[in-house]
Amino acid sequence: MAGLCSAILHHYLFTLFTSMVKNSEPADRNQPNQPQVVGNTDITVVDPVNLFFEQGFIWLVRFFSLLTGLTLVWMTWVIFHQALPAISKFGLGFIFSKEWDAPNDIYGALPYIYGTLVSSAIAMIFAVPVGLAVALVTSESFIPKPLRSPLAFVVQLISAIPSVIVGLWAIAVLIPLLVPIQTWLSTTFSWLPLFNTPSPTGYNLFTAGIVLGIMVLPTMASISRDVLLVIPRQLRSGSMALGATQWETIFKVVLPTGISGIISASMIALGRAIGETMAVTLVIGNVSQITPSLLDTAYSIPSVLANEFPEAATELHVGALTYLGLILFALTLIINIGATLVVKSLGAKYK
Repeated sequence: MAGLCSAILHHYLFTLFTSMVKNSEPADRNQPNQPQVVGNTDITVVDPVNLFFEQGFIWLVRFFSLLTGLTLVWMTWVIFHQALPAISKFGLGFIFSKEWDAPNDIYGALPYIYGTLVSSAIAMIFAVPVGLAVALVTSESFIPKPLRSPLAFVVQLISAIPSVIVGLWAIAVLIPLLVPIQTWLSTTFSWLPLFNTPSPTGYNLFTAGIVLGIMVLPTMASISRDVLLVIPRQLRSGSMALGATQWETIFKVVLPTGISGIISASMIALGRAIGETMAVTLVIGNVSQITPSLLDTAYSIPSVLANEFPEAATELHVGALTYLGLILFALTLIINIGATLVVKSLGAKYK
């Protein structure tokens, strides 16, 4: 009797175990187990509250993007409207005219455009290699790692100095240092048009360009450093594993990979150099002229705006100054568009 009961119990347990295994197997043995849907639950249903906030965030971002564009258009319209008297009288000839005679209401922008572009070019010649060198030193293994971030932070502190303080420092410290150098350039290379100014005073395009280069150096260095830091370490390791030296890795792998970001940094720095006002006003000399010598005094668009706008009495004078502001805005816009196109082309090339 006991044996019969034991056999029945074993048969029952075997049947129960078999049914459990069958229920756990998927209907299609080629497919993994699928999660069972309990009731009418649909995992694609989004919580209405979360959906509301998500849609609200999307529209908020769209609103601020549209607001930014409208603000830009509004600023352009205001500047254009104030410059309309000068635009109506001088037209495009204003850009190519050299004469600026406020008492007789005769105005031309060419000397100021020249001073702005040349001083900015000198600044970039100085800031780009120095800023890139700072970025490389603070991102690569040239110095101990604990010193890299503090050095980058010290360079970035230059951007926190007000421009008028930089200008005063240039008058008190930089110009006395540059005058002997400029005198030597004038004496030794007087046969070159770039340095044929006798007895330079230090208040000239060359000094203005150096001051601008110092001011835009933190922008160039910090953005370039951020670009170099995001380049994967595997690229450096792979290059060195193939036998390349550190310098070959930098010039053939690192810099080509980050070239688009470096150009963007240069254009941002150039945009600041073009629009800088007080420091340039203090050291450029503020003389309206076009001369090939970098050791001569000159004038820039931001400087003439700062000097003459408070004293502009006639509507045409105000219109001419605003016309200069519109030209400065157009120069910045053209540079940014050109930089964007270059970055896109290089990005597609090195992608």
